[in-house]
Amino acid sequence: MKNVLFASTLALSILSCQENKQQNLPIVENAVDNAESAVSGSFKSYRGNNITVNNIYSELIKDDKNLTALNSRIVKTLEETEEVLAVYNNVLNTTKSYYQDADDQTKAITDSLVKQQVQKEISASADRYNLKVKNITDHISQITKNTEKLVSMYTAFKIRKTLPEIEKYQNAHPLKMDSLNTFITRQNNLLEELKKFK
Repeated sequence: MKNVLFASTLALSILSCQENKQQNLPIVENAVDNAESAVSGSFKSYRGNNITVNNIYSELIKDDKNLTALNSRIVKTLEETEEVLAVYNNVLNTTKSYYQDADDQTKAITDSLVKQQVQKEISASADRYNLKVKNITDHISQITKNTEKLVSMYTAFKIRKTLPEIEKYQNAHPLKMDSLNTFITRQNNLLEELKKFK
C-alpha cells in the first residue's frame, strides 16, 4: 500500500515539475463533435447516464398534441382502473380472508363430526359466493389482462418513438478518437519516464 501511495505521489510530483506545453492541454480535447441538432435541446436537462425512454418521450410529446392527448388518456385509464378494481378487490379479499380464517378456526373444534359439518358449511358458502361473483371475477381478470397488454404496448410504442431521437443525438454528437489517442500517448510517455527514473 505504501509503495502504491509513494508511486502515485512520485508521478504527481513529476507531472507538476514538467513544463511541457502539451501536458497543459485539456485532458478531453476533441472528444465530441458538438454539432447541434433538433433533438439536442431535449437532452440538456438530462446530463450523464440519466437519460431514460420516459425522459425523451416526455420531451418528445411536448410539441405533439396528439401524443400528449394519447398519453393523458392512457394515464387516466390506468388510474381509473386501479380505483375501480380496488373497490371490487376490497370486497372479494375481505370475503376470501373470512373463509380462510373460518377454515383455520375449525382446527380448534375437537368434535370430529361437528368439525366436518362446519367445514362442509364453510365450503358450501364459499362455493355459492364464488358462483355468485364468477362474472365479476371473470371481468376483473379480463381488465387485468387488458391493463397488462396496454402497459406493454405503450412501452413498446414509447421505445419505438424514442429510438430515432437517441440516434439523432448520437449522430449529432459523434465521439472522436483524438483525445483518447493523445491521452494514451501521454500515459506511455510517463511510463517510459518512470522506467528511466532512479
